[in-house]
Amino acid sequence: MRSHLFQQAQETSQPGMHLQNHKMLRVGLNGEFFARQGAMVAYQGQVDFSYEGSGSVSKFFKKAFTGEGLPLMKVSGRGDVFLARDAWDVHLVDLEDDHLTVNGDNVLAFEAGLNWDIRRVEGAGMAAGGLFNTVFSGRGRVAIACHGAPVLINVDQPTFVDTDSAVAWSSSLSTGVRRTVKAGALIGRGSGEALQLSFEGQGFVLVQASEGAPVAAQTA
Repeated sequence: MRSHLFQQAQETSQPGMHLQNHKMLRVGLNGEFFARQGAMVAYQGQVDFSYEGSGSVSKFFKKAFTGEGLPLMKVSGRGDVFLARDAWDVHLVDLEDDHLTVNGDNVLAFEAGLNWDIRRVEGAGMAAGGLFNTVFSGRGRVAIACHGAPVLINVDQPTFVDTDSAVAWSSSLSTGVRRTVKAGALIGRGSGEALQLSFEGQGFVLVQASEGAPVAAQTA
């Protein structure tokens, strides 16, 4: 029997996080890491999955108050774990004593050695609602899932991104919220949009080609 599929299956497993393909993450596990709840699609070996919550009491209250979408599980043991999210594109980012801000909805997995916290976007008052993101720091690898192929924009001048399309950005950037009430029904991919994230300074912002998975309409 012949197929290009068998070439993927015969590859030797490598330790750590690697792309099995552009839609799936493969983790050669010998220890532990953190992943989004429900992201596991297959595993081999002696692997345990446990609810992680928000990692600390302070993060728990932040998560409850902000609604930040980062439900975590701790994955521990030894073996191979395969992760995916609704066939979204998966990308890896290596932090080397850096800081990276990621929309919680786009976090797929990250190594246990990284520090993380939930923070509010500067300038986003309560009226903006829900503009909270996850900040990673230290040394380690983060797997990010994007709904559609993303574009990396270098920020060296004021830059504005739809709040649902911003995936990740340099934590060194100054962020805020821009309200465009008069043009709210004209700009952006959705209808009636009036808020964009603003970025200033030197760095980058990763923008996905979608506002995320559509929400299913409720039936009466």
